[in-house]
Amino acid sequence: MLRLPSHNQRFHLLLRNLSSFASKTTIFMTSKHFLPSPLLPQTLSPKHFSTPSKRLLPSLSSKPIPKNHSFSLRTNGFYSLPSPSDSSPSPAYSQELEDQPSDTRSLQILNHKLKQLGIDITKSVAGRENRLMCPSCNGGESGELSLSLFISLDGYSASWLCFRAKCGWKGYTKAAADGKPSIENLGQVNKFKVKRQITVESLELEPLCNQLTAYFAERMISSKTLKRNAIMQKRSGDEIAIAFTYWRKGELVNCKYRDIAKRFWQEKDTEKILYGLDDIADASDIIIVEGEMDKLAMEEAGFCNCVSVPDGAPPSVSEKEVPAEEQDTKYQYLWNCKEYFKKASRIILATDGDLPGQALAEELARRLGRERCWRVKWPKKNDLGHFKDANEVLMYLGPSVLKDIIDNAELYPISGLFNFSSFFDEIDQYYHRTLGYEFGVSTGWRALDNLYNVVPGELTIVTGVPNSGKSEWIDALLCNLNEGVGWKFALCSMENKVRDHARKLLEKSIKKPFFGVGYGSNVERMSVEELEKGKKWLNDTFQLIRCENDSLPSIQWVLELARAAVLRHGVQGLVIDPYNELDHQRPVSQTETEYVSQMLTKIKRFAQHHFCHVWFVAHPRQLHHWIGAPPNLYDISGSAHFINKCDNGIVIHRNRDPEAGPVDLVQVCVRKVRNKVVGNIGDAFLSYDRVTGVYNDIDESQKK
Repeated sequence: MLRLPSHNQRFHLLLRNLSSFASKTTIFMTSKHFLPSPLLPQTLSPKHFSTPSKRLLPSLSSKPIPKNHSFSLRTNGFYSLPSPSDSSPSPAYSQELEDQPSDTRSLQILNHKLKQLGIDITKSVAGRENRLMCPSCNGGESGELSLSLFISLDGYSASWLCFRAKCGWKGYTKAAADGKPSIENLGQVNKFKVKRQITVESLELEPLCNQLTAYFAERMISSKTLKRNAIMQKRSGDEIAIAFTYWRKGELVNCKYRDIAKRFWQEKDTEKILYGLDDIADASDIIIVEGEMDKLAMEEAGFCNCVSVPDGAPPSVSEKEVPAEEQDTKYQYLWNCKEYFKKASRIILATDGDLPGQALAEELARRLGRERCWRVKWPKKNDLGHFKDANEVLMYLGPSVLKDIIDNAELYPISGLFNFSSFFDEIDQYYHRTLGYEFGVSTGWRALDNLYNVVPGELTIVTGVPNSGKSEWIDALLCNLNEGVGWKFALCSMENKVRDHARKLLEKSIKKPFFGVGYGSNVERMSVEELEKGKKWLNDTFQLIRCENDSLPSIQWVLELARAAVLRHGVQGLVIDPYNELDHQRPVSQTETEYVSQMLTKIKRFAQHHFCHVWFVAHPRQLHHWIGAPPNLYDISGSAHFINKCDNGIVIHRNRDPEAGPVDLVQVCVRKVRNKVVGNIGDAFLSYDRVTGVYNDIDESQKK
């Protein structure tokens, strides 16, 4: 009974009247049976029908109050409005109600309306905030009393709000308001209904007839299994349907029917649970299948620890995040049975082998935890496909094969987590050298064959003092790779004008100078025909990554365009030249060392993912006491991560002292090779032709 403030004597009288009346009559209000107009108070002032003013709203706390004392709601806090199909007639209102004072009638009507929404006000106090269990979310996992309810002192209106962020259910209602519903979110609330209590007798279920028993026998399901799982039948005129009974702790909760045309339906307003739920109580290993017949088939193979979903499979995996428990209506049966999965360490998903079945397995794994899920692979049926489900395997291959399939279930894949067996095919191909590029691709210079070979998916850092020919050497290397194996490349060369870079590449490819004056005055210049042929070669071989304005490119921008070049043009190499021409904006809290590490990680992931070799040119820091020797990789400006994270590290050095040797002598210092299969640390010497920009091998006598 509603508890009212002791200072309000008017409500003491109202309470007595209401108690006396409640013992004699019951009020029924449904969405289709509103209060008859004679029952409405004829003398109510306009305030009784107005929108509640701010003075009626309580001062609510910002956080839910934890549930710290016993509190129970009738029928678990859920109420449903009677439907037209209910067998009981809609009763009329008693004359005694009309004889009651208007306050009593309003409070009685308000009480009934709130009960219809699952709000029990028998222990509530008018004129102040009351904390109750929210019928929309049941207080979440903690069961907190999160619903704040305020009933006006005159008993004509009530407002409520659930403070749980995942719920937020709120509303306002009055005893009567022009014959129209006055509750916000009424559509949301109406879905919370009282779960029907059903029994075998109330559903008029019968034992299976011989015809249906024979049907199961054809599907290799024995009478013993049918009896243990309480498979029954239901008659509807001349038709008979199979009845799959859903039990929980020995109580019938739901019933699903299947007729001869393979049409399915379930009892209305019953709770959705897994079929065979009692069979997995306290089980550490649980099998989940897609249909009741598959559950029975598993039992024939010796697995009783199996349940079936009640609603079949979705057409595809949802692209959205898994919703909160209260909003996850499609898979509510899982949440209703979550207590049964707490002790499970291994959950085998034996859903159907078609696309919806695999989508169901993914949706189940998302909710149950991929880390404890396994999956099965149904055997091949013929050249066109595989067996679809457990019952089909049982029918055609027998229980022993079905048992072996479950015993050999494999780990459910988790993105980013693998075992070596997933790569055994690749390892075999690597061993037999059928992958390609196992030993890398030759640079085209014999002197480097034992030191450095180009492997797709690796990162090579190239450094050297200014004007030592780093970019020239990389251009020559690209020409050799294109000539040798037909590779294509993406060039992000920010120190070169496009026309100058084209000239250098054409000279190396055609082996003639671009101009016939100055450096090329004593050598035959490339002809117009050779130029036109060379232009086509440039266009077919290289893709340019360049900013079209005066802004500096970021490494992310470069890699995005390089990815497009890989996918669109099939490039196998990327050149980023040089590091200091990139935009290196970084957070104030991030050091340059941390930034370089993060940047190189992005580059390596790009290289590995797209099977593309990356050459990254980085200048050394200023060498104050340089004496002409090749710099070290640790001299690169910015961070030691340049040598730590790269797969290969190369220093290009050119002799500048005529007394020390030929000035066209270029020293290629291989200072790091991560993969010993493709190279070693050491030095190689090449001769540089200044006219054509070509690098050539030299013999030992010339080197000495």
